[in-house]
Amino acid sequence: MFADGQIGAPGIMGLTIAISLLGLYRMPAIIHKFLFRPYLFLRARQYDTMIMSGFIHADLGHLLFNMFTFYFFAFPMERYIGTVPFLALYFVGLVASHSCTWYKHRNNPEYASLGASGAVSAVLFAYVVYFPTTTLMIMPIPVPIPAALFAVGYVAYSYWASIHSRGRINHDAHLCGALSGIAFVAVTDPGAFTRLMAIFGQG
Repeated sequence: MFADGQIGAPGIMGLTIAISLLGLYRMPAIIHKFLFRPYLFLRARQYDTMIMSGFIHADLGHLLFNMFTFYFFAFPMERYIGTVPFLALYFVGLVASHSCTWYKHRNNPEYASLGASGAVSAVLFAYVVYFPTTTLMIMPIPVPIPAALFAVGYVAYSYWASIHSRGRINHDAHLCGALSGIAFVAVTDPGAFTRLMAIFGQG
């Protein structure tokens, strides 16, 4: 069950799953319509795609990977910082990551991307700043994995996948999203970094 008053993370997760599945299995035109195309973003005024492309995914595996990460980190983040700050964090990550993508590919008419990767990265790394010592169990791995290690692995995989250009998944967005999550905490709660340094200083 969701925590009382918690509507941000469940709402985003529900919408993302519903729109993604609709596009994948019932109305593929949705995916074509909401793809983020940096070349056309300003030229064709496709401003809505900066947000809407975060609600569609390339395939079921892509959707599950992002929603798995989102579930474990977004729900506790919303409980900790509140719904409005959480929504701000999520959409700052989405816009920041797509802004980086736009800058990198703005002159490439062939490039298009989709997915919630940048926003999920922002939430993930904000979570690590607040809860650096948290561990999680990921089946079938039989040992607890530190959240910080999971976050580094998430970005490392994204970097590798970006180099190998796997489909239209916006792997480049992971790094910008991660940095935007850290920056968001730095601006909205500078004391979190003081607590983070204190924790590592005790180690």
